[in-house]
Amino acid sequence: MSQIFDLLFGQYAEYQVTDIVLEIVAVVFGFLSVWFSKQNNIWVFPTGMLSTAIFVYLLLKWELLGDMMINAYYFLMSVYGWYVWTRKVDETHVTPISTTTKNQKLISVGIFFATLLFVYIVYRVFDKWTSWVAYVDTITTAIFFVGMWLMAKRKIENWIFWIVGDIISVPLYLYKGFTFTSLQYLGFTVIAIFGYLAWKKHLNNIHQTV
Repeated sequence: MSQIFDLLFGQYAEYQVTDIVLEIVAVVFGFLSVWFSKQNNIWVFPTGMLSTAIFVYLLLKWELLGDMMINAYYFLMSVYGWYVWTRKVDETHVTPISTTTKNQKLISVGIFFATLLFVYIVYRVFDKWTSWVAYVDTITTAIFFVGMWLMAKRKIENWIFWIVGDIISVPLYLYKGFTFTSLQYLGFTVIAIFGYLAWKKHLNNIHQTV
C-alpha cells in the first residue's frame, strides 16, 4: 500500500506546500469548469479561467512549456467563449448549441496542424524536444486547442476532442509526476462523456420540437 502511495504521491515531497495547494485548487476549479460545461452553464468560463491561470503559473515554474501554452490558450479562449455564449443572436436568444459547419471543420483542421507546428517550434527553440513526452505533448496540445475553440463556439463536437485528449493525458501526467492533475483528467474523461450525451440529448430535443 505504501509503495502505491509513494508511486502516486512521492514526488510531492520535493514540492513547496504552496504549489501543492495551488495545484489542488486548480484541479477543483477545473472540475467545476467541466461540470458547468456539461450543464451548458456560463460559469464554465470564470471557473475555468481561475483554474488555467493557476496552472499557467505552476507549469511555467515547472518548465512544462507545452502544458503551459495549453492553459494560457484556454484562458484566452475562455474570455472569447464567455463573449460568444452571452452574445445574443437575436433579441431573445443567445448562441445555441449546434454542430460544426463544413467551414468550421476546415478551420478545426487548420488549428490542429498550426498548433502542431507552433508547439514543435517552441520545443525546438527552448531545447525541450528531448523525449517521447514532447511528441505526445504536441499532439495533445493540438487536440485541446481544437476542443477549446469548438467549446467557445458552443459546438457539440468539442466533447469528442476533450474525451480523446483527456484519455491521453491521464497516464501522461501520471508519468510526469503530477498525480492530482492526472486524476483531474480521469474525472474530466467521465464528465466529458456525459457532457457529450447531455448536449446530444439537448440537440435531439430541439430537432423533435422543430
